[in-house]
This record gives sequence, structure tokens and C-alpha cells, in this order.
Amino acid sequence: MSKVVNSIREAVRLAGLKDGMTVSFHHHLRNGDYVLNMVMEEIAALGIRDLCVNASSLFDVHLPLTEHIRNGVVTNLISDYISGGIGRVLSTGILPNPIQFRTHGGRPFDISTGKTPIDVAFIAAPTADPMGNCSGKYGPSACGSLGYAFADAMYAKKVVVITDNLVPYPMQDFSISENYVDYVVTVDAIGNPKGIVSGTTKITRDPVGLVMAANAAKVIQASGLLKDGFSFQTGAGGATLAAAKFLKDIMLKEGIQGSFGLGGITGYMVDMLRSGCFRSLMDVQCFDLKAVESIREDPRHQEISALQYASPGSKSAVVDSLDVVLLGATEIDTDFNVNVHTDSNGYIMGGSGGHSDTSAGAKLSMIIAPMFRARLPIVTDRVSCISTPGRDIDVLVTQGGIAVNPKNGELTQRLKAAGLPIVDIQELKEKTERLTGKPAPVPKGDQVVAQVIGRNGDLLDQIYKPL
Repeated sequence: MSKVVNSIREAVRLAGLKDGMTVSFHHHLRNGDYVLNMVMEEIAALGIRDLCVNASSLFDVHLPLTEHIRNGVVTNLISDYISGGIGRVLSTGILPNPIQFRTHGGRPFDISTGKTPIDVAFIAAPTADPMGNCSGKYGPSACGSLGYAFADAMYAKKVVVITDNLVPYPMQDFSISENYVDYVVTVDAIGNPKGIVSGTTKITRDPVGLVMAANAAKVIQASGLLKDGFSFQTGAGGATLAAAKFLKDIMLKEGIQGSFGLGGITGYMVDMLRSGCFRSLMDVQCFDLKAVESIREDPRHQEISALQYASPGSKSAVVDSLDVVLLGATEIDTDFNVNVHTDSNGYIMGGSGGHSDTSAGAKLSMIIAPMFRARLPIVTDRVSCISTPGRDIDVLVTQGGIAVNPKNGELTQRLKAAGLPIVDIQELKEKTERLTGKPAPVPKGDQVVAQVIGRNGDLLDQIYKPL
């Protein structure tokens, strides 16, 4: 028996896709993904219209999707993150209904509860067998963890696995089981694995960034959380990776072994594992090829689903056991609300991803950001879009000082006792504006182009079409 069919078009027909249904995609090949564009081209050729696309993230490689929106093939869009190129087009209001931004934990939760049901899930699988057992760890397009695809496979009405590396049944060390899969399609290439490296994955050499990173590591050291069993997540930005480097030095010097590193895993986190800083890595997506190699070869480097990573509806989620998370921001306001959805002109250029999930779960959530970018201050009276509520942010580290959320009096005292440069966030804002001037408000239109939905399903904010 085999579930292999001749083409994507045949799989779409067999799955029974009709007008008004929902299709889903995962983003583990990131800016190297070919599958979403291939599938949507076949769907459009079949004359199917009025679809909702539920994609865990969208990158600039997916710009052809905007033509399917203009042509009426796609009328609704759900995603956790949308990169700047495609985001700028979507910000102009071409979609007839607002984008629904979810979080990396909220998306699988809503899929699992039926709030956002999926009719057909298309899973890009770097290796699969004829029955649909599949993995991201092996094959010419290996991307590592398939963590964001698990909920799609488990709860979609129909599941199509698309692979460029079909192996004999049964494949070993599969991630997603055949019992979730209806059809398998082979293609020449599902993507370019080099495209999974999106954004900065190298430690910054910028002196300002290094100052912020060193202070961030000192905050962790002074917080009381850095001890055996410590758990940690960091993003892939240059300053946050530099903070991880300083933290690694402290852990090795003091003989501290953490329990786990979490999240989207970079090669630098792999280095921390191999140096003995952690007993394990828990990986929902690999950010670079070194992480892909590690998850394939090292049993301490574990693949987890987005449900296990951050779903608020799971019986337990790893983010709720997290000690410290290091994050970035495009804006933060004096109430510690953070924006990672829009740029300084109000155009979509990102999304929460796991930002608000980890901030809600971690004991210490820290933003590392410069006082200003391109002479625009990072701290404002009110962010243009709330991605993560201020109640979940503990510390802002800049080159001009460290601001602690007033809710954390004990932490403030610990950091002052350690001699760290603590500053009130309002004072930091005023200090920055003396250097940059106070920017004029960004004008907004009346059309809502996106809704920002929090981890628990609450509407955090709305994004309006820029003028």
C-alpha cells in the first residue's frame, strides 16, 4: 500500500478542497520555502477561491501569495509572523479581511480547539516514506525540527505531505506519524535549506551592542535565577546572541549547568550545549544549519511541537518552566508594552512569534534594544502596536541604562545592589529624546489591516493601513 499520488494538483482534488475552506503551511524552510507557492499555484489553476491561508509564518519568498489575494483566491490570512517585504504589500490593505496575527503558542491552541479549523494541511517534509511518516532532520532540504507542523498534522481534516526525498517504508526516526497523513507527493525540491538562515545569527561586534549584551548577562547573574537547573531562551539577533556568549562565560566560570535551552535554536545554543552549559536543547525550529546537524546527531537536542512549546491549552508547556528569555523590540513604551509587528512607518515587518508566549511564561523576560535606531527613540509614550503586554515584560536593557518594570521591586533592589546602571524608563525616554528629538506621530488610515491576538485569544491591538 502507498499514499503517494502523482502531483500536488491530484492531492488537492483528492483532499476535497472547495471554495471558502482553510489550507495551512508551516515555515521551517523559512525564506527558502518552495511549497506554499507551488501549492497555491495549483489551487489557483483549479479555480478554487475565497480561501483562508493559515501559515505559521510568511517570508518574502512568499510574495506570489499577494497576487492570489488580488485575484480573490485568498481572502483571509492567519499567521504568527510576516516579514517586511510581503508585510509592506499586505499593509496597503489588499486583503479584504484583516490579517489575524496569532502567537506561536496561540496558533496551535486555536487549531486544536477548532477555533481556527484546517481543512487541508500541506506539510513540507525533507524526508518521507510512502505512507507519510516524515522528518525534517534528513535529506537534501533538511531543516531540522518540524515543531510548527505537528498541530496541523494532528488536527487538519486532510493532510498532504510534500517531499523531495522519498525513502523506503518504514523510515526511521520520523517526526510526524503516518496515522495523520492522507496523501504523499514527491517533487523535485521543496526548498533551499540555505534559506532557513533568515536574519542575524552571528554575535554582534558593535560596541554599543556588546555593552548591552554584557549588562544583560549581569542582570541574569544578579537576578538570583542563574544556578544549576537554569533554563534559557534567546533570539537570533546579534545583541541577544552576544548576551548568550557572556552568559556562557559566567556559567562555565562558576560551574553552573542549566537544565535546558529552548526555542528556535541557533548554532550558538548548540555550542552552549556541547560546552556543558545545558543538559538538553528543546527545539521547535532550527535557525541555522549547525542546529540542523545537531538535532540530527545529538540525542540531547530534542524536537518539540509548538503545542508543547507554548500552547496555553496544553496540560503543560515548556515556556511556563522557563527562567529567562532575551528578546528584541522595535518599540517599547513607558508602560513596558512592546511592539515587534510594525516598523517606524507603521508597516507590517514581523510578528509576535514566541515573543509574548515566552514573556508570559518566563520568570524574567528581558528586552535588549538600543536607545534609538536611525535617530528614532526606542522608548515612546505608547507603542504603535501592542505585541506583548507590559505586564509580561520585566527589564529593558539599553546602552543608556537598565529600566526595570516597577512591578518588580525585589529585582530592582538586586540589580542596584550589583552596581548595575538602573534608570527609570521615563527618564530613559527623555534622555533619548534630548539626543534624537521627539518624533512626530505616524499618521494612520481608517482601514484595519491586521488584528493582533494574544496567546489566550484576547485582542491586544489593531494595525491600520499607513497613510
